[in-house]
Amino acid sequence: MQIAILIFQKLTALDAIGPYEVLSRVPGMELTFVAPDAGELRTDTGRLGITADASIDDLTDPDVLVVPGGKGNRPLLTDERVLAWVRAAHETTQWTTSVCTGSLVLGAAGVLEGKRATSHWAYREALRDYGAEPVAERVVEDGKIMTAAGVSAGIDMALTLAARLTHEEVAKAIQLGIEYDPAPPFDSGSPEKASKDLVNLVRGYQEAET
Repeated sequence: MQIAILIFQKLTALDAIGPYEVLSRVPGMELTFVAPDAGELRTDTGRLGITADASIDDLTDPDVLVVPGGKGNRPLLTDERVLAWVRAAHETTQWTTSVCTGSLVLGAAGVLEGKRATSHWAYREALRDYGAEPVAERVVEDGKIMTAAGVSAGIDMALTLAARLTHEEVAKAIQLGIEYDPAPPFDSGSPEKASKDLVNLVRGYQEAET
């Protein structure tokens, strides 16, 4: 089974690497980082490079598509070459998935029309522009589309996907193997839990990056 993770300049590293760490451990999976053109791409901090081993023209029919987020995906929202590839891939995928603002790319490609979906909390309402129903949940499934909330939620999505692709025990074994047992030092991981001042601070930062 072929899994394609779409990457691009200025992606958020964990959006792609979180799912990679999980899905690369699923038996029988072949995972490839793809991009509009093969080669190294830098993450949003500029300090980390991730290599795309194939271009989107080389891998046109993945069984699973993963679209991460990051400020660098904004140009993709109007990149017809990439959007056409997403649409075509979605026609034959078993699962079409996203992490964080990767769902905006799915929306721009037209695959979220009438679907329940999520994204990073600061951008979730933008899904309405693409005919989707924004849902404030960490992982949302609607048919063969699975979307994750912001950044770290990609690990939850990938574990959920691993269970769907194989068996729940396989996903549990992967979770144990990577010791994914969150115990965050602060209870401020969602806008519902964080202080209003903190939410405004982060929202302002996000808007400045857009």
